[in-house]
Amino acid sequence: MKKILSLIILANILLSINLFAAKNLYVSYKEIPKQVYKNQKFEVTIKALVTTKNFDYITTSFSNARNIKVLNPNSKWVNTSGANYENKFFFKADKGSFRLPTFSNKLVKDGNIIEVSNLSSRSIAYSDIAKGDERFSNVIAKDFKLKAYKTKQYNNKESLTIIDVDAINSNLEDFSIFGIEEQGTSKLNDNYPNQNMIYYVVMPIHKKKLQFTYYNTTSKSFITITVPLILQNELVSTQTDLNPNDSNFEKYKKIAVVVLLGLFILLYIWKRNRIYLGISVILLIITIIYLMPNKTGVVKKDSYIYILPTKNSTIFFKLENQEKVEVLNEKKEFIKVMGIDKKFIGWIKEENFGKN
Repeated sequence: MKKILSLIILANILLSINLFAAKNLYVSYKEIPKQVYKNQKFEVTIKALVTTKNFDYITTSFSNARNIKVLNPNSKWVNTSGANYENKFFFKADKGSFRLPTFSNKLVKDGNIIEVSNLSSRSIAYSDIAKGDERFSNVIAKDFKLKAYKTKQYNNKESLTIIDVDAINSNLEDFSIFGIEEQGTSKLNDNYPNQNMIYYVVMPIHKKKLQFTYYNTTSKSFITITVPLILQNELVSTQTDLNPNDSNFEKYKKIAVVVLLGLFILLYIWKRNRIYLGISVILLIITIIYLMPNKTGVVKKDSYIYILPTKNSTIFFKLENQEKVEVLNEKKEFIKVMGIDKKFIGWIKEENFGKN
């Protein structure tokens, strides 16, 4: 009996030794931030030591994460030297109760997983910076560069400013300026860690500058960005409102026509005069034209949306897909359109417009 027990113990020892010797994948953290901020994009670098050449590639999956998003889950492992490999994963957390995932790293050979090595989660401090600061643009970046800006008269009371921004390790998608009712992203190119954004703001015409701040992660300080609002004298009469159908003048015209129509119908009923009947018919036709829904159609994919109906006008953005639109106005070879969901309004070239 003692001999059998000894054999079992020996077998277990040998099995443990073999299992230990068979381990070929060792994974650990190389770089991880000590603190992150709300909506900040941050980087975690993990490294692997692989003691075998009998594999095709390494793959990573994630589990047990909380209130955090992996921005590049399919990032490829890179061989840095000999048996050493590295991978950089980018994350974004919007709550203090976030938790990094467990990294499940696998050696794969001929499509089969031959070994798994898990890397447990690490704690990272979290801070909600600039809470209540109205000048903070919500951007946290390693670098933020104002490349270009342009201001044009938009209507008699407002100006339109376009800014072109480059940023590194940033969250430009969260950019917003407090207190401005009409603003938005015209275009965002996200090749993290590099981002580029075209942004527009509509402001009172008497404003001479636009100021906001961003948090610089290198200097650990708030940096103020100032955009001079230098007005260019280029007011096109057709650009008096974003949506002419929403202007007070248009509304008053429609109400006036309807009231006149009702008045002349009553006069005809009362006087039985054919002149009143004729005027009523004319007003009825005008009313039908005014109240008739705008023509609709589609704008082709890759079409440019312009601010003004001129060849040298600033481009708002480029459509990524075909969009259904409502026609607001027409001028020469340009058509003013509004997206069905009202997410954009601008001018397109007539050649890019098609029927439903």
